[in-house]
Amino acid sequence: MKKITFLFTALMALAIFSCSKTSKEQTMISTISKEIFGELPDGQTAELYTLTNANGMTVNITNYGGIITKLTAQDKKGEWADVVLGFDTLQPYLAEHPFFGALVGRYGNRIAKGKFKLNGTEYNLAINNGPNSLHGGKKGFDKVLWKATEVKKDSTVGLQLEYTSKDMEEGYPGNLTVKVVYTLANDNSLTIDYTATTDKETVLNLTNHSYFNLSGLKNDILGHEVSILSDSIVPVGADLIPTGKLRAVEGTPFDFRKPTVVGAGINKTEDEQIKNGGGYDHCWVIKRSESGLIPFATVKDPESGRFMEVFTTEPAVQFYTGNFLDGSLKGKNATFSKRFGLCLETEHYPDSPNQPQFPSTSLKPGETYHTTTMYKFSAK
Repeated sequence: MKKITFLFTALMALAIFSCSKTSKEQTMISTISKEIFGELPDGQTAELYTLTNANGMTVNITNYGGIITKLTAQDKKGEWADVVLGFDTLQPYLAEHPFFGALVGRYGNRIAKGKFKLNGTEYNLAINNGPNSLHGGKKGFDKVLWKATEVKKDSTVGLQLEYTSKDMEEGYPGNLTVKVVYTLANDNSLTIDYTATTDKETVLNLTNHSYFNLSGLKNDILGHEVSILSDSIVPVGADLIPTGKLRAVEGTPFDFRKPTVVGAGINKTEDEQIKNGGGYDHCWVIKRSESGLIPFATVKDPESGRFMEVFTTEPAVQFYTGNFLDGSLKGKNATFSKRFGLCLETEHYPDSPNQPQFPSTSLKPGETYHTTTMYKFSAK
């Protein structure tokens, strides 16, 4: 009888263990879900996709503008919090806002006076930033509805977005077909993969404009520690257009080759570049010893321990510290005051179409534009 009782107990324990294991395995699955986000003025419907990995990290993306509306990361206590600026509903994204979380195109950053020449033809772009064109114009890729397709693999979940920009849209030549894939992996990384083709030579510089705040939107980003693998920046004039030459970071407030507190040099306006940018709003040239996807930047919030690594195939990054945020915008239980978020916009240099000494941003028929950027989160 004792043997039978023991055997029964062992079998019950095994069954409980198996059920527990099965339940645990079921929760450790990446998922993607979709809901209605709202209606656009033309009657089209914007959707919101929620990507969740096996650890519980979530990323919310809408097919309106390819905007990342939410991204969660764990602190050193294991607690999750949203770490990007944005809104809970569609309507604020339809109004004026500083490109929170958006896909930017056709040309990320500024083009001087909204003009450039290509093969002897001058093209005039939409002017939307003083005398210049910024981030694709008045209706760039951040303000269009993308075709969305869910992508599910064994260890990742993703969202593929597609858009065709017609010839001369916002002044840019060529019918441009663009595909952007957001992929959330179980190592808590979010990868953004961009590809594009054109039927007429054009210029192209795609990026994402997420504002990060690793405190979980509790404090500003002046206490964040940032490192950037770069020996030089692209200096700008008072109009934030490049002067055409590079400037070494050594001995300046722009030296982030080692982790440096953002607030340490951001107000040193005796430096002309800090004054021109109103803080940090400059392009850092990434130091490379090899091509492909490389780590080039880190961000840490010392209080929470949240840590972000950034990788890219691009030659440069625009490091922007929310200098133009003024507290007039509120969202997700936070007021977006000055320097409440920071951006690391991987890209080619600003105004490259007018600066032949800069790496080319030209895309010709028969060529494929391809670039990748990855943000990876952990805690220290």
